[in-house]
Amino acid sequence: MTPEQYVQEKAAASGSSFYYAFLFLPAPRRAAITAFYAFCREVDDVVDDMVDAGVAATKLAWWRNEVQQSFKGSPTHPVMKALMPHAATYTIETRHLLAVIDGCQMDLEQTRYLDYPGLQRYCHLVAGVVGEVAAGIFGQTDPQTTSYAHKLGQALQLTNILRDVGEDAMRGRIYLPVNELQQFDVKAHEILKRTYSDRFVALMKFQAQRAQGLYDEALALLPAADRRAQKPGLMMASIYRALLTEIERDNFQVLHQRVSLTPLRKFWLAWKVQALGRL
Repeated sequence: MTPEQYVQEKAAASGSSFYYAFLFLPAPRRAAITAFYAFCREVDDVVDDMVDAGVAATKLAWWRNEVQQSFKGSPTHPVMKALMPHAATYTIETRHLLAVIDGCQMDLEQTRYLDYPGLQRYCHLVAGVVGEVAAGIFGQTDPQTTSYAHKLGQALQLTNILRDVGEDAMRGRIYLPVNELQQFDVKAHEILKRTYSDRFVALMKFQAQRAQGLYDEALALLPAADRRAQKPGLMMASIYRALLTEIERDNFQVLHQRVSLTPLRKFWLAWKVQALGRL
């Protein structure tokens, strides 16, 4: 299996909505974003598949070294071998990849976030920086597009967090800020035991409104000059916003199930942005 085949398989196997946004890109850009996405999946899987925190920390340390060595011209992992030919073309830097690893490191060291600014820091590393790199690959001409990408990444990550409250609880994780749980009188043990209440629904409505606001802010930041090139990001916004709407419509029944969109609906939403230019 070539490095290119490896990252393609990694991206497709994830079943992620991101894959649908890549389909409409020209081949060179699609190859670059697929390799970058595969890198993100590799380091994220270190934490998601964790059995022993010490082993996971060792793996992340290995990835840090692999990134450093790759930018010095000696990649060994197929993901880095697939990614490095695109790094100079799309201004992908060591700091970007290390930031993603830093975000995964936070997952090893933290299972709670005291307040929203703390959660924002996490979202910046695991999603905002990813958005920044992706915007460059898609074709960025205006510096303000970076602000749009960071804001959209935050919106997408918050949507992920709301979707995965139940799954994260099974791992002993609660990403919803502690002070906001207190504000709505939701106890951590209720989430960990996956117990619904009117208080929990009120908390989730508050979080969903914040996420919807972030989508609005992101779209307002996108310069008109880059709107066409940034269509893959707009596809992601369309797909994830539809997912958020489904979660709201389902009255936030996320503790015992993972709300999702069908592959056909994701493809339709992506095609609509591509063909009609609207979300």
